Amino acid sequence: MTRGWITQADRERWQRDAVRELAAILDAHPGLPLIAWAVGQSGGSLAGRIAGAGTRAAFTAWKQALGLEDVLEVPAAGGGSAVWLRASARRGSVRITVTAVTGCGDAS
Repeated sequence: MTRGWITQADRERWQRDAVRELAAILDAHPGLPLIAWAVGQSGGSLAGRIAGAGTRAAFTAWKQALGLEDVLEVPAAGGGSAVWLRASARRGSVRITVTAVTGCGDAS
């Protein structure tokens, strides 16, 4: 049995796949709130980061639009009213994760 190595070309292809998936998402959902996106260094993943006013509403909109199901909601460090939110799912070969921190004076 031969084990193959993950090559630079593999990682570059995975990044291109993630970028194509992001373009498809943005084309399919033009009215959603704008958020910051990052492509994973080794490819195969997209991370959306929500910040600013209306954070919880934006998080909910993205979660519903993308059908994100693996949802986590935990109190943020420091014990205040802040809540850390994360939702993720796999779309084809790309893992998509959206995160936000809400409750710190956010008019959610």
